[in-house]
Amino acid sequence: MLNIQYEHTTQPKQKPDESSLGFGKYYTDHMFLMEHTEGVGWHDARIVPYQPIALDPAAMVLHYAMESFEGMKAYRLPDGSIQLFRPEKNAERMQNTNRRMCLPELPTEDFVQAVKALVQMDADWVPHAQGTSLYIRPFVIATEPHLGVRMAQTHKFIIICSPVGAYYSTGIDPVKIFVEDEYTRACPGGTGFTKCGGNYAASLISQVKAHELGYEQTLWLDGVSHRYVEEVGSMNCFFKIDGTIYTAPCTGTVLPGVTRMSCIELLKRWGFSVCEQPLAIADVMKASRDGKLEEVFGTGTAAVISPVGELRYENEIAKINEGKIGAVTQRLYDTITGIQWGTLPDDMGWTTPV
Repeated sequence: MLNIQYEHTTQPKQKPDESSLGFGKYYTDHMFLMEHTEGVGWHDARIVPYQPIALDPAAMVLHYAMESFEGMKAYRLPDGSIQLFRPEKNAERMQNTNRRMCLPELPTEDFVQAVKALVQMDADWVPHAQGTSLYIRPFVIATEPHLGVRMAQTHKFIIICSPVGAYYSTGIDPVKIFVEDEYTRACPGGTGFTKCGGNYAASLISQVKAHELGYEQTLWLDGVSHRYVEEVGSMNCFFKIDGTIYTAPCTGTVLPGVTRMSCIELLKRWGFSVCEQPLAIADVMKASRDGKLEEVFGTGTAAVISPVGELRYENEIAKINEGKIGAVTQRLYDTITGIQWGTLPDDMGWTTPV
């Protein structure tokens, strides 16, 4: 168990209007910090007032992208209490990311303890308005000043929090997706399955391209053949074709999303056939032409479920469910958010009280 030291802020911030939070615009009064030193391990766990961090200009994170991060949320329940959604899964994913990125791993119990401690400290920042939550961003950075590519000797584990509303301004309305067949997000043997900043920076160029064409997000194809669908933006993606639900397998190029995992578990419980296997974009477009592409949706912590109403691949456009949210998509959204916000019973054992 971590021995966490606490320093309360003497200048608490004014809290924002919960009806116009946006996403990632405001930050709570405190942050969690912990150091890692090679040969010593993790040490000096503390919660301090939210503040800038001092880094040497030669810190390795700035030059070689030696970092990892997670995304999770805390939810205000109808009775005023607070809970987390499957935090141990975020801890396990960060361990897998850090192993691949040659960063020190955190034990699951330490990760969860740190998150809970910070949320407890800033509990009054967890918003009450419907559809709002407290977004939690744990991250690890290499802090050693060294201009040379090797494993770092010192690191920081930091957690910050931000009260948020809906990730997309359109809310749960279906979005339009552009299928990217020029740029590549991930390749076998790479870091596609990790949650590291470099993956997201490299994906921005396609997002800009999609926006210029009038689309909200990008659907990525595999990096080898550019034939198989993988992720949409920073989300996992599902396709309901003729009653069967397909999603790309997590075999090294796709992020193993916590919401993805939860959707699959629910769908199987409800009796749907779920296929985690490569799905060709050509087959998706053919299914659309044949009237068998019934629903498409993305899943992720930030947006939860994001229905897709239109796909554009090359010069062909697929309209999905007349641009309306599908029944399965809606059921998944209602069930997962119901469990998260405590308006439905958690019979899956997914929630952790704070």
